Amino acid sequence: MFNIGDTIIYSVHGLCKIDDICEKPYHGETKTYYVLHPMNDERLTISTPVDNDKVLMLKMMTEEEATIVLESFKDPGIAWIEDVKKRNKNYKQLIKSGDRKEISKVASTLMQREAEAKASNKRLYDQDRKLLTTIQSILFKELATSLDTTYENIENKVHQLVAAANQHSVK
Repeated sequence: MFNIGDTIIYSVHGLCKIDDICEKPYHGETKTYYVLHPMNDERLTISTPVDNDKVLMLKMMTEEEATIVLESFKDPGIAWIEDVKKRNKNYKQLIKSGDRKEISKVASTLMQREAEAKASNKRLYDQDRKLLTTIQSILFKELATSLDTTYENIENKVHQLVAAANQHSVK
């Protein structure tokens, strides 16, 4: 269970701060809810049951965990699946697991494919591009917060690491 004041990763909203934990009636029973808001939108308030197993809620990475995840971008990404539907389903399952190292592998592979597409004056499939944008938005913000730096610094560092990993795999 999280506490008031904790920063967590909540579904597609990414970094959220827990403002309150309270009891609310729902269909004749009283449940305990987290009341939270996305860090990038103070006006939005989200209420979700504490026992909600349909939505991903994760504790923020520690600085040590974030360093390990950032360094994992040096490694080859995940296997590319040619079938778009299978790839999207497989990658989304990995993301839903909440394992940041696996998520970073998906991001790394998509970033490599995006660079290859750009080099050929092509574009990444829309599904892949949307997935990559979501991963970058959430994971990079979490890394920046955990490592006490900016999103831009993380983005630049990851691009450097992925480019270096891509060069090593080409040799």
